[in-house]
Amino acid sequence: MSEKVMLEIKNYSKAYGEGEKVVDDISLDVMSGDIYGFIGHNGAGKSTTIRAVVGVLDFNEGEILIDGHSVKDEPMECKKITAYIPDNPDLYENLTGIQYLNFVADVFDIGETEREERIKKYADLFEITDALGNPINAYSHGMKQKVAIISALIHDPKLMVLDEPFVGLDPKATFTLKEIMHEMCKKGTAIFFSTHVLDVAEKLCNKVAIIKHGKIIASGLMEELTEGHSLEETFLEADNEK
Repeated sequence: MSEKVMLEIKNYSKAYGEGEKVVDDISLDVMSGDIYGFIGHNGAGKSTTIRAVVGVLDFNEGEILIDGHSVKDEPMECKKITAYIPDNPDLYENLTGIQYLNFVADVFDIGETEREERIKKYADLFEITDALGNPINAYSHGMKQKVAIISALIHDPKLMVLDEPFVGLDPKATFTLKEIMHEMCKKGTAIFFSTHVLDVAEKLCNKVAIIKHGKIIASGLMEELTEGHSLEETFLEADNEK
């Protein structure tokens, strides 16, 4: 399978009002089949960048393209092929789990057979099949996170954008999500995600970017960036140098 650029961030900047830029002139490419980690301290600009990528947040400068489509000029084309899992998923809690998943499937115009197969597959993997008939407001944080993940997988996205996806998941669900991410990438999906869990990023990602005070201070292939060191050591060294 030939690689193609699924997410292209070009000279992206974001400031709030007349204030200092929260993100300052960053550029990176996420290719089909990449698992691309985006790491940095709290307030470094990770979530601001992610929210711009998925069209939740407008931005001042630069361009963001998803599979060649402009996030600003062709938002619907981008959203059709993108899945987004925020760090704190906001679900329709008056619905049951299955009602919510069917609602998302309706939005993406997924046929009955496909949706049933995908919901069953992922609900079984995350061991929440028996709870799908219950209202979401009765779910734990971890169960809500699992429903959000399943809803993101229903339309078989070309690009998955995840903000701290492992927060709130138990060890087994974390392992399951990592296995799903590998499976998705093998068939050409691109994954771009932020995380504070550096050992997970090191084992999972083939590429990584480190952001500090809104600027990318290091990026590239994991093995080239770390050069035999741990990602934690590389991160701390880059953080101290810049």
